[in-house]
Amino acid sequence: MKNTPNLLVILSDQHQARAMSCENHPVVQTPNLDALAARGTRFTNAYTPSPICVPARAAFATGRPVHEIGNWDNAMPYQGTPRGWGHALQDKGVRVESIGKLHYRQIDDDAGFDVQHIPMHVADGVGMVWGSIRREDERIFNKDVRMMGNTIGPGESSYTRYDRSVTDRTCDWLSDTQHSTDPWCLYVGLVAPHHPLISPQEFYDLYPLDGLPPDKLRLRDGYAQHPWIEKVATAMVAEDGWKDEEERRTAIAAYYGLTSYMDHNVGRIIQALKDSGRFDDTTVIYSSDHGENLGVRDLWGKMNMYEESAAIPLIVAPAPDLKTNPRPTSATTTSLLDISETIIDHFGAKLPGDRPGQSLYDLAASKDDPNRAVLSEYHAIGSVSASLMLRKGDLKLIEYVGFAPELFNLAEDPEELTNQAQNPAYADDLARMQNELRQICDPEAVNVQAFKDQDALIEAYGGKEIASKLGAPSATPPPVT
Repeated sequence: MKNTPNLLVILSDQHQARAMSCENHPVVQTPNLDALAARGTRFTNAYTPSPICVPARAAFATGRPVHEIGNWDNAMPYQGTPRGWGHALQDKGVRVESIGKLHYRQIDDDAGFDVQHIPMHVADGVGMVWGSIRREDERIFNKDVRMMGNTIGPGESSYTRYDRSVTDRTCDWLSDTQHSTDPWCLYVGLVAPHHPLISPQEFYDLYPLDGLPPDKLRLRDGYAQHPWIEKVATAMVAEDGWKDEEERRTAIAAYYGLTSYMDHNVGRIIQALKDSGRFDDTTVIYSSDHGENLGVRDLWGKMNMYEESAAIPLIVAPAPDLKTNPRPTSATTTSLLDISETIIDHFGAKLPGDRPGQSLYDLAASKDDPNRAVLSEYHAIGSVSASLMLRKGDLKLIEYVGFAPELFNLAEDPEELTNQAQNPAYADDLARMQNELRQICDPEAVNVQAFKDQDALIEAYGGKEIASKLGAPSATPPPVT
């Protein structure tokens, strides 16, 4: 293992896949992520296994889809089982540590890290229990707190201060480890650009309100939300919480400012890696747990399968075998589960069991595979039934249990403007995609199991009355650093 490169994995939170200048975003500035992408391979069709924090991160930890591990929502955090990529590295004798946000249950759980530095876990070890109450006639409507934060615009928050501490600790760790002779794996969890939408002034100033891109798919302009989406949107204060259009645009500018602030912290980490002398023998993987709607379709946060929410950025810089000739982009459909397999593959480690992921190194070295399918699923806050997404080639199926499906041809319709599910010309495509989804899992059976497990969780806390008051109302508070 002496010649194995080190591995640095950076995971941000709620970073929209298109919000990078290397993705040709019209205003977002991400010079450090652009430099990473130029050094390696950018996967242009990457997705989260679930568009909400805790299930996505549990799936990433284990390399398994949410319906297999049962971490359905933000009240069911990862506790160390089933074993994941961190455990596989420990079994191999690889030094593996974390700095920053994990969003697992608690630091005392054996989650596969030798050391967790200033970890951020779910509030009080329980998470958002109130969000597990989601049957249509029983749902909790959290209308006391505005989802995106009570203060919007330039400034500092507990999140921006926490990210600064995470970055400082990472830079110190890289300096302290520069003389290590054995390869290591370091996971770094940043929280930006997750709300609250308060951006440090210098980054907020990059995005004047009169220079922001035009609004898309607003209800006021005639757009109609899918009935399932409409129900989810009512669960928290989001679009209905803005004071006026100026505050709404200020929120967008703050999100972009937080994106550039996150990019700045990535740049600080990469510079520390260079200063340590280990840049050339370290592979860097960058991604995010899910995206951000940012007002498209009058939606904020995540919690759905549209591209803004379910698609994620994914950069490998570089794959070890492609160090001298990296492949700039790969259109093969990928997910966070593939990062899990990549980490295991990187160190030649082993993790028993069947998992759907594949090493990104192999995918980067291969031609684009239009037949590779990736699943995402949502069973959490506000949803009255399961939502499952299957992306394969140009087509994207969104299956809503108990509701009509959506089908999009992303090659012809990247903005997902036209649902083709009722178009006779797409009847065969719809049937094929629905059949492929059911080869992976039965949506109806998965939906029943999720509700069953959530009902049991609610009862374990003493019933709906008690459970409805448990958990952070919106963003998880960071640890004191």
